This record gives sequence, structure tokens and C-alpha cells, in this order.
Amino acid sequence: MEKNSHKPGPSSLQRPIPATIATVIRDGNVLLVRRKNPPDAQFWGFPGGKIDFGETIESAAIRELYEETGIQAHAVNTFTAVDVFGRDDSGQIQQHFVLIAVLCRWIAGEPVAGDDALDARWIPIRSLENHDLALSLGVVEVAHLANKLESQTL
Repeated sequence: MEKNSHKPGPSSLQRPIPATIATVIRDGNVLLVRRKNPPDAQFWGFPGGKIDFGETIESAAIRELYEETGIQAHAVNTFTAVDVFGRDDSGQIQQHFVLIAVLCRWIAGEPVAGDDALDARWIPIRSLENHDLALSLGVVEVAHLANKLESQTL
């Protein structure tokens, strides 16, 4: 009998990792954090992280939001998803996250960086395209979509 010489590579053994991002809009501003860890270390994006086993998408968004910023909110609507790929120096995909965006309504607190965030702050939505912050891919589009949804749900 001939042995199968095909060895599956890392990409065929790995699967996308479901994670959540909390989009919070308040007074024309969006809450962003500067990421400490890959993928997108040092880039600004939404608070968020992996969904724990048995945890709902919305609960994960609220938990991650509080852990990374100290902001209290409630989940309003799950509204889009974004693929994020972590690559090595040769461009090979090492990680694949599917970030599920949840619109969250601010209840209390001011942003203080915690957990795996280096910084956290409110950024005016109207200036995102012209801001000097290094933004993660898709942040501008997701922020504008969240802002539109927030204005429709008030």
C-alpha cells in the first residue's frame, strides 16, 4: 500500500477564530483602542477579543469592552463581520480572525486602557479619514456603519 505523501500544512489544520468587536458611538465620537498584541499590534481599532466557549457574541463584546476600556454598555445589534489576517514576515497567514461587530450603547465610564489595550479614547467620527492614528483595516467603514445604525436606533 502506498503512503500518502501529502502532509497538510498549517493553514489546512487551522480554522478562523471567532472574535467580537464592540462599536460604541457617543456624541459623534467612536471609541477606539490601540492594540497591544497581534494581529494589528500598535494599530487603533475597536475594543474586542475572542469569544469564550458558551458565551454569546453580545456578552463577549460587552465583557471585552469593559476589560479593555472600563466602559459599561449594553449590546444593541450585531451588524457586520470583518476578516483579519495575521501574517509572518514572508506573508504567510499565521492567524485568521473573524471579527463580529456589535453596536453597543454607552452607559457609563470614560476610557482607560486595560487588558491588552495600550491606549483608549474617543475619536471624532467625522475626522477618522484624516486622523493621524494608524487605524486597523476596516475601522473607518465599520465606524460609519455603526454611526448610521446608532442614529436609526435612537
